[in-house]
This record gives sequence, C-alpha cells and structure tokens, in this order.
Amino acid sequence: MKTDVLRDKFLEFFKSKKHKIVESDSLVPKDDPTVLFTPAGMNQFKKQFLGLITDFRRAASSQRCLRTDDLDKVGKSDYHHTFFEMLGNFSFGDYFKEEAIAWAWEFLTRELKISPEKLWVSVYKDDDQAFNIWKDKIKVPLNKILKLGDRENFWPSSAKEKGPNGPCGPCSEIFFDQGIDKGCKEPNCSPVCDCGRFIEVWNLVFTQFNRKDGAILEPLPQKNIDTGMGLERLAAVMQEVSNNFETDLFKPLLNQIAAGCKPQAAAKNKELLYALADHLRAIVFSIYDGVLPSNEARGYVVRKLIRKSVLHLRQLGINAAFLYKIVPLLADIMKSPYPELIKRRENISDIILAEEKNFINTLDSSHSLLEEKLKSGLSPDKAGAIAFLLYDTYGIPPELTINWAKKQGIEISKEAFDRELDAQKLRSKSGSAMQGDVFSAQETQLKDIPETKFLGYEKNITSAKISKILKDNQEVQTITEGEVAKIVLGQSVFYAESGGQIADTGIIEDNQNVFEVSDTKSINKVILHIGKVRSGSFKKGDSVQAKIELRRRMAIARNHTATHLLQAALRKVLGLHVKQQGSLVAEDRLRFDFTHFKDIKKEELDRTEEVVNEFIIQNHPVEKKEMTLSQAKECGALAFFAEKYEDNVRVVSAGDISQELCAGTHLDNTGLIGLFKIIHEGSVASGIRRIEAVTGFGAYKMIKEEENILAEVSEILNTAQEKIAQELKKRLKQMKELEKQVSLQRLNSVKSGLDELIQKGAEINGIKVIAERIDNADMDLLRKTADLLKEKELKVVAALGSDVASRVWLVTVTNLADFDVSALIKEIAFEIGGSGGGRKDFAQAGGNKPENLSKALDKFKKLVHNLIEAQSTARSQAPEA
Repeated sequence: MKTDVLRDKFLEFFKSKKHKIVESDSLVPKDDPTVLFTPAGMNQFKKQFLGLITDFRRAASSQRCLRTDDLDKVGKSDYHHTFFEMLGNFSFGDYFKEEAIAWAWEFLTRELKISPEKLWVSVYKDDDQAFNIWKDKIKVPLNKILKLGDRENFWPSSAKEKGPNGPCGPCSEIFFDQGIDKGCKEPNCSPVCDCGRFIEVWNLVFTQFNRKDGAILEPLPQKNIDTGMGLERLAAVMQEVSNNFETDLFKPLLNQIAAGCKPQAAAKNKELLYALADHLRAIVFSIYDGVLPSNEARGYVVRKLIRKSVLHLRQLGINAAFLYKIVPLLADIMKSPYPELIKRRENISDIILAEEKNFINTLDSSHSLLEEKLKSGLSPDKAGAIAFLLYDTYGIPPELTINWAKKQGIEISKEAFDRELDAQKLRSKSGSAMQGDVFSAQETQLKDIPETKFLGYEKNITSAKISKILKDNQEVQTITEGEVAKIVLGQSVFYAESGGQIADTGIIEDNQNVFEVSDTKSINKVILHIGKVRSGSFKKGDSVQAKIELRRRMAIARNHTATHLLQAALRKVLGLHVKQQGSLVAEDRLRFDFTHFKDIKKEELDRTEEVVNEFIIQNHPVEKKEMTLSQAKECGALAFFAEKYEDNVRVVSAGDISQELCAGTHLDNTGLIGLFKIIHEGSVASGIRRIEAVTGFGAYKMIKEEENILAEVSEILNTAQEKIAQELKKRLKQMKELEKQVSLQRLNSVKSGLDELIQKGAEINGIKVIAERIDNADMDLLRKTADLLKEKELKVVAALGSDVASRVWLVTVTNLADFDVSALIKEIAFEIGGSGGGRKDFAQAGGNKPENLSKALDKFKKLVHNLIEAQSTARSQAPEA
C-alpha cells in the first residue's frame, strides 16, 4: 500500500468518526517558545487542550515534524528520522480511552487488515481502565498486554517524578510483531526487548492529570486524547519492508543518490545513503517553511544538516554539489500532500546549491582557516576546543583538523573536543525537546478568557471592560501607580505584534487613571496590553477607554501598504520568482526579505523604487475583504508560506497590482503613502535579498538631509550642485597625481638611505639580518624597499615594518634558497594581532596591534639567528664527502 494511500485512509477513517481534518501546521511553531521545531501533532492544538472551545472537539491530522535529539541515530537505526510525518487523532474533552483504543484497533485490523495476531499492546502499570478495555472489549490475549512504568508508558516520559508541570497522563502503545525470525529470535521475546523484532506503531496518550509542583497529580476537569503514529513506520509495516528507508518515501531518493556514486561505495555505505535521504527531507521542508541556513537557532540546524550531507557525499566519492539535484524528485514524491512543493522546488534547490557551494569552498580552503585559528603554542585543551569550534561553526571535520595539526606539531586533546561536542549535543537536545512546562504560565492563566474582539480595523478608540490583570504572570485584582502589568480587555483597538508588523502603543484610561501601553501581544487570540500604570489605579471589571497612538499607527500603516507595493514592484522588475521570506513593518522604516539569486543592479533597484512611487501616485484603492482560504487561493492572493492560515482569511488588495493574505493594518488608498525611498539593499542569506526603505515624512526627511549634504559639499567645493561629480573627479585625479609624486619622493628617499638601513643590520655567518621599522610607510613602499634590499645584498634575510594609525604592516624577504620567510612571518604576525603568508622568498602580514611592532621585529631577529646557527651546526656535523 502506497504511503499517499495510507495517509488518506487514516484521515478519511477519522473523518468518518466525525473528526475535523486539520491541515499540517508549519515546522516553525507560531507563538510557542517551548520548542524549536514542531515535534508532534499535538502542538498546534494547545488552545483546544487548554479547554478553549472552538468549532470542533475532535480533530485528526498528518503533521510534519522535525526532531534533532536522535540525529546521531539517523541512518544507523531502521526507524529514527529528523523529519517525519505524524498521524494523530485528538479529543478535547469529548471521547476518551474506550473510543481511542477501539478506533485505533479498528483502523489497524479492519481498515488496513493487519492481522490481530501480529499486534501487541502496552499500558501504564497503574492504568487498570486501559488494561481492562484491551482485555475485555478488544479481546487482546493477556500474554500480549504488557504493563510498563513511568519512562515507557507515561507522557511526558517520567513526568510524574521529573516534570514538566502541566497536562500529562498514562499512555498505551501498539506494537507490530515482525516475526520470530527477526531480532534476537528468542521464544520469550516481547516489545520490551530492543532487538528490533517489534515495531512501535501507535502511541495513545490519555491526558487526564495536571502535574503541579511537588509531583502532585490533579485530575483534569476536561480529559483529552492525543495520539501519534509515525507514517513512515506504518508504511514500512504495510509495504512489508525491513525498515522505513526501503519504503516508497525513500527508495527513489536512495536510487538517485546511489546512481551518483560508484556502485561499490553505495553498497558498502547504506547508512550514509539512509542519512542523506533523511537529511534532504528535513532540509527541504525546513526551507519550505521559511527556515533558511544560518548560524542561529533553526537556521543553524538546517546549515548543519546540509554540511553533514556534503561530508557524507564526500565519503561516497561525490565531491561536487549534489544534494540540490534530488530536490525535484523529493517534490514529486511528496506532491500529493504538498502540491506547493512542486512550485517552489527550483527556489529550494537554489538555496541548497548556494549553501553546498559555500561549504565545499570552505573545505577546499580549510588550510588557510586552520592556519588562522590554530597557532603554535596553544595548550592541547585549548587546541581541542578550537578544533570543535572549527567543526561546529565552519563544518571542518575533526579528522582533517587533527591530521593538519600533527604536521604543524600542534597537539589536540580529544577529550577537550569531546567535552565541547557533548555540551553541544545537550544544547541540541534541549532545543529540540520541550522547554519548561507543557503550557506557559500565561497560556494557563488565560485559558478561561474568551477571545478579545478586535475593533482596530475600523476604530482607533473604544470603550471596554477589564477582564483580567496579570502581574508577573499571576492574576491580580488591582494595580496601582508605577506597577508593570498586562491588562486583558473584552474588546480592543490595539493591534498585537504579528506577521512582521510591530504592536500598537497607546493608553488605557478611566478619568484620571492612566495605563500606558508600551507593547501588545496576542496569545490564543486573547490580546495582552503590556505597560505601566502612569497614574491612579485599575481593578478587574473597571470600565475603561482604550486609545491607540494614532500618528504612530498611520506611520506603520504607510509602511505596511508600501511593503505590499514593494513586493508587487519587485515581481514586475525582477520576475515572478520573487517571494516574501520575512518582513518588519515599523513606524520609522520597513524591511522586506525575498528570494532572488543574483546581485541586484543599480538600474533594477532604481526601477523598483520608481515603480513603487508610480503605484503611490496612481492612488489605487486599498480594499480589505474576508473570505475562505480556498477562495483566496483561487483568486491568486499571495501568501507568506511560513504563516499558518485559518479557514477564514483577510485579503488586502491594492487596485489590480497587489493581492495578499494579510491581517495587518493598512491605508485606504496608496496615495496616502506619500513617498517611498529605498535606503539599503543587500544579501542576508544564500538566495535571499533584503531591502530597507522609508515612506512618507521619513522619506521626505531623508531627501532633505541629502539635499543639505549636497548643498554643503557644493559650498565646500565652490561649484554648482549639478557639477559636483565633475569637480570631484577632477580633484581626485589631482590627488592621485600628488600621491604618485609623494610616493616617488619617498622611494627616492629610501633608495638614498638604503646603505644606512643595511648597516643597521647584523651579519651572522656572512648573512645580513635586517629587522627595522620604516616610519609612515604603506604596504607598497615596504614591498619596494624589500625588493631593493634583495637586489643590493648578496645574502640577506630581512623584516620591515610600519604602523599607520591603528594598523601595522610587515614584510619579510630573502634571496637565500634555504630560507622560508613565509613560515617566519606566520610566527611573528601573531605578535601584531594578525596573520600573514606568501612565498618562500617574500611574505607579508597585517595586524591591529601596532604597539607590538618592535616585539615582532625582535622575535624575527631571534628566529633567524637560531635558524642560521642550526644550519651552521648541521653543516659542521655532516660527514665529509
């Protein structure tokens, strides 16, 4: 049975049981600081689990998930993945254990026709209710029902003793028996054995307790069901293959990877092929959900997976960029549940290709990076820590670093490297795992509060009643002057930070009582007004007026509407491949990140700015309409793919030039923007560009500042503004001529003083050793002086240095075949806070510690003296011919 059919069967089955089929959430959990990526199907239903009644109390989904805590096991075990799909059915205070168990059994045995003889189950050791349902209602034989403890059959694992606080409960698992010929082959083998014979297929969690401090379990008034079944594992069972990687989800990927390397390499390294197929899925779907390779948080995970994949490919004999080539195949495999992936495959491929190339370049030029980071004289522990930094930050394999260090005589402590690696693994696990309590303190405090009615699209001020006051995340009845708190109102005009738009500010007042709102947040559609009591006091139930800072709101609206026009202009000028990757809409500026894989030419940027201003002058009406998500997609409205949209959405249209899904605040027509000016453009990641701009009064102010600067320059140059460029070119030409003359005079001065410079040097065994400072010399003059020394002296080894402002320069030179001055400069460059390199007969370095120049020159003298003495000793001890 194909995986696409399995997924559909699961969802159709629970649809027939009156479950709402909910689309998969993004891998980037919205407003959920407890996890880095979405790790399970239940995460998007936190609101329902908290008891907030929505239009459904039963749900089912196929949720895309990503976990990094088992990264080391991926490819080595049959069933571990970073990216996977979790099938789940959920009840929020509706059905409980009996239905959850019965339906799970019905789906597996009747719908999928898995033999009951092949199935075993486990229950929590104290859960007699679940045990009796399996025994009496489902008729599972007693020898196939296992009672297990807190670690295996309680969720979260061991929560009773260790936490976290929040909803928890016993669970029941269903296992598939692959047969006695698998695993340990012992007759008494059961699911508690880790030999691999039994596959854990489905976990049914019965959320019936609330854990509190002190390991206290209180019964929940609303009991919930949260189940999870790995689609990949179920596919392996139904397709009768030995592991998940042999299913139709992975097999085509493995074949394409194997086709790219030598047959022997593929056959001998199946684990690497498995890991590559897994990592590709995680990388592609992370980028699909807006996570781009970077050195921070989620982006670092994606970058690390790409780097690990490049290293795996090298082990298979593939040294060029390759991963990006498999993206179209993966898009085709996953097109049924994710049709958008087909449309975005080229964009995702380009991002991966750029990252692959960057890392391959790093590996190919690792020699210079190792020279820069690993200096002689480091302790083994320090060298071990730096070796880990090179691996963690740049992706350089430790084996490569250790081999290079051995050649340089640098000892690397493996224990120090392993300590840093273990600490990083712990950070990675804690980032992937749940942080803190199951639900935040704020979520728990707000669970009984109805959604705040938002009136901010039509109004700037409204009357309301205070529903709740939170101080330090605890409910209080009253707040007084000077106290910081969060106020919840029944209705509000304050826009909470969302979708890149910053929050409204303003005041909540009741006569002389004033609460200054400095920030606005939304949790499960309950708006929190965050601020401080400026005067008087407030209590729960007070009737108040909520008033936003209107001028600020209008400035934000100008920038938000302009952001929509900017995307439309970029798609017109650069092409329809331009898609939003992120944005910031503030009162003083806007920032827009978008896909584009080339540098933007000045003409293209100028034209983009021109087109936006044309849209403004045309004064298009800005319309806002509520419609269903499917209607919005049908009419071609652009969506920011990293956002999770509800069934009903708001579409903002600017004439016929722009149509986007957007919940932000906007103007009524484009003419109100006034003026649009780009202030910066650049790259922020592989294939991602960023434009920053200002509008309205901000743009006018910037133009006035530029005019003032031009006027000032015009006055200084004593020329008309329109002739400034011409005058500057003329004066720059004059300056270059003068610099050339000065440089020639300085060189002549050096030539005339060359004999004096040579006399300052010491002669050792017939070799002139010179180490001198030349005041106010730039690198070019140092080089020319070095060349003159080489020509003047028959046998010379010299170092010349100069410091200008806060920089210091060094050159080393010789005309002797048995000296390598590039090695010498690496030794002394460390003293001036820099690095250097070059040829055996000439090398140079720069640094930022000019105060150490004399120290560096003295060190050079000692090094050369020791080398000459060592050569002399070696010659004297050599046997006569």
